[in-house]
Parts: sequence; structure tokens; C-alpha cells
Amino acid sequence: MDLVLWILAVILVVAGILALFRRQILWGVVLIIVGLLVGPGGVSIFT
Repeated sequence: MDLVLWILAVILVVAGILALFRRQILWGVVLIIVGLLVGPGGVSIFT
């Protein structure tokens, strides 16, 4: 389960960074924050 959460977090953070480059600031920040919250290194919402 940790591996799945880690992969999901990486995908969300990368998508957020790409959104920032496309000048979608709010969407990019939201994706990055959600990615950090979901990741096993952060505060996981599943535990």
C-alpha cells in the first residue's frame, strides 16, 4: 500500500508542477499539496 501511495503522490506532484508551467497556478498548487498529503512521507489521509 505504501508503494501505491508513493506512486500516486509522485504523479500528483508532477502534474501540479506541469500545471504551474502552463500558468494554472491554483490547480498546480492544489495538486502539489494533495500529493504531499497523500504520500507516505507526508500526512497520509488513509491512516
